[in-house]
Amino acid sequence: MMPTRAEAEKILEEAGQCNFGPWVNHSRITAKCAEKIAELCEDLDSEKAYILGLLHDIGRKFGVRHLGHVSDGYKYMMSLGYDEVAKICLTHSFNNSTVKEYIGKFDVSDEELELIETALAKVNMDDYDKLIQLCDALAGSDGVLNIEDRMRDVKQRYGYYPQEKWNSNIRLKNYFEKKTRNNIYKTVNQS
Repeated sequence: MMPTRAEAEKILEEAGQCNFGPWVNHSRITAKCAEKIAELCEDLDSEKAYILGLLHDIGRKFGVRHLGHVSDGYKYMMSLGYDEVAKICLTHSFNNSTVKEYIGKFDVSDEELELIETALAKVNMDDYDKLIQLCDALAGSDGVLNIEDRMRDVKQRYGYYPQEKWNSNIRLKNYFEKKTRNNIYKTVNQS
């Protein structure tokens, strides 16, 4: 189950009032990118893609957390009955379904880590998961970024970037370029 576009916008707006920051605009840019790419994919719904992109980081509503935003978002969306969004809150940070590739602080309790690992092990990733992972890697807080520039920036800020995750992001970009038959940057930057 998922919220409507209007409900999702309201959820993000309220979350931004709880914890204002660049993550709100990043979420909007992720949503717009996902919508534009999905419009060119016969088997994806652009409205659903937009909503999933908009709410992928909703766990940030509860404060400044790194890995914790994954469990916070997952639990919050599940509590509202939005299981499809909860899945995206979980999968958007783990291209290869492993917590080991997470970049940032492991600021979770043992219970939260177990929740993430257990739920992640049960997930069958689909093209919506892949799409939001890609768009999350393309979206800055001020606009669309070159994916390699974005990954280099993350590597500089955190001191590392797992090579498998890097390779996975490039594969996602190539996958959606093939699927849309268009350069990804042209797709997401079109009006």
